[in-house]
Amino acid sequence: MRQSPLQTAGSEEIAARLKGRDFIGLVDYKPEEIRYLIDLAIELKRRHQAGEIYQPLKGKTLGMIFEKSSTRTRVSFEVGMYQLGGYALFLSRDDIQLGRGETIRDTAQTLSRFLDGIMIRTYGHRNVVELARAATVPVINGLSDLSHPCQALADYQTVLEKKGRLEGLKIAFVGDGNNVCHSLMMGAAKLGMHFVAAVPEGYDPDGEVVQLSREAAEQTGGSVAVVRDPAEAVTDADVIYTDVWASMGFEHEQKERERVFRKYQVNDKLAARAKPDYLFMHCLPAHRGEEVTDEIIDGPHSVVFDEAENRLHAQKAILVAIMA
Repeated sequence: MRQSPLQTAGSEEIAARLKGRDFIGLVDYKPEEIRYLIDLAIELKRRHQAGEIYQPLKGKTLGMIFEKSSTRTRVSFEVGMYQLGGYALFLSRDDIQLGRGETIRDTAQTLSRFLDGIMIRTYGHRNVVELARAATVPVINGLSDLSHPCQALADYQTVLEKKGRLEGLKIAFVGDGNNVCHSLMMGAAKLGMHFVAAVPEGYDPDGEVVQLSREAAEQTGGSVAVVRDPAEAVTDADVIYTDVWASMGFEHEQKERERVFRKYQVNDKLAARAKPDYLFMHCLPAHRGEEVTDEIIDGPHSVVFDEAENRLHAQKAILVAIMA
């Protein structure tokens, strides 16, 4: 049985490094810190399933700024704070002055006087960075147009639970080179995995993210590649991952994207190229019949709802690590 990350040698030193840190992107975290968070998430999940009460955030409050709506992000953070003994405060753009012209800097400094941590789900990544620079409490990126690190942490927790390891596995991402692709790519690179993104021309992942991920992979024995052919990406893959073709904010491109991405649907024919025991993953919500067929998402290889559940446990690990 894997030893608890709260008890292993070196865990105290890692825990000390994480205390009070922002969680903006996996690029800011060392491989051992990411693995510590994943192991901590698994430990917190075990405790919860065993019915143990663990409330290291008793008396703590998390402010949650939502410029973009979400089912999984809101529910998992609110429930997570409740289970850890704290309180989560939902703040939409209509609830705070940020939506009426107050600067992010002033908002950050004000909220820091009231709260023990801030989570923001927003469009522009620069908003997350500016908020973190001005705040005096930890800031968590609940999603931006550049990255979705909470999702990637839950994803790799799921892979570890199902496969028993991360190093050396191949993950194929099929679709748009978006924020989810970016965080998965960086996470794979930091964890010594082989990441291949199959994307249409004109929808490539951010060049700087690709370069930074490749540099990280050189240090861990992993690799990062971007290709056009989804069949090439999926061949011998341990994990197939996809996301919606038109993310929130790109709905006006839906029809054009349906045309461009038609060959990037994850279906039985494409998935047959992966390893026999491959996992199918999707961050949800899914547009069934577009990026994935019912046969795949409801099939025996799909772990999408385990993955969704792990958002709760992975985010609890982040909250404990930086706020407890």
